[in-house]
Amino acid sequence: MIRLKRAYEKPAAEDGERILVDRLWPRGLTKQKARIDLWMKGIAPSTELRKWFGHDPSKWEEFQRRYTAELKEHADLIKELQQKARGATVTLIYAARDEVHNEAVVLKEFVERAARRAH
Repeated sequence: MIRLKRAYEKPAAEDGERILVDRLWPRGLTKQKARIDLWMKGIAPSTELRKWFGHDPSKWEEFQRRYTAELKEHADLIKELQQKARGATVTLIYAARDEVHNEAVVLKEFVERAARRAH
């Protein structure tokens, strides 16, 4: 099971393994307060894509298309996420304020879609 949560929300036992999926550490958040189990920088959108998107909802559809293309280049990391989520709860942690238009949303859908295709 894959869940999503903002980095600034309080960690909870039901989060399971907390995986930060941002390329940059969340501003103003200490490692102790964040309680991150794994930081998967490599699965985050490229710096160029992140800067281009700038969390602009009008660019959302194109961002999803471009980020999905990048994710296809990280089959090893996708497989690792799928294995962690199999039979356990994994929470993808992101810093963006927008809970609808962020990379964790795209990543969760991508991993779940890949898992369905594998079955």
